[in-house]
Amino acid sequence: MGKIGRNQSCPCGSGKKYKHCCLLKRQVEPAANPEQRMKASLKAGIEKIQRSAAEKKVAFFELGVFLFFSDEDGNAWMLETTEADALQVARNGQPLQAPVDENTETIAINFSHTYVIRDRELFLTAYEDKSESRLDKAPCMQINAAMRRLRKHYSKEMLDQLHLDSEEPLPGQ
Repeated sequence: MGKIGRNQSCPCGSGKKYKHCCLLKRQVEPAANPEQRMKASLKAGIEKIQRSAAEKKVAFFELGVFLFFSDEDGNAWMLETTEADALQVARNGQPLQAPVDENTETIAINFSHTYVIRDRELFLTAYEDKSESRLDKAPCMQINAAMRRLRKHYSKEMLDQLHLDSEEPLPGQ
């Protein structure tokens, strides 16, 4: 999208000039700090994958250390690669509440499962009752490729801070 001039119609569709509509809102809003931007990005990522699940589309994308995927049955998951945590964010096309809490130091997510890839299949272990289940339609090859990219992209020191061992084999290897 190109630059919007102050005297052009506002892209929000209000019919007002940009300078009398959304430009004022942008000037009043305080600049977001990095934690707020990450929370907004994380929530946007969750909403994006929930929309794909609602449309029953197969989708996969990465956001930092988070991986998102949905299947044709309308199920969607968010994986956190540094500690192998997982959270289902849609079931049968219906969005599920994603417990994302923020404070000034961290963004906390109440994950429901851990995951591991064994024999090219994704297995989930519930925190609640330690039951293990196999997720049939998980994009295991894409998940492994994303984890390899993370290990190449970040230094050993950064991986240590993220709790991701640079020498440790990938899940399922």
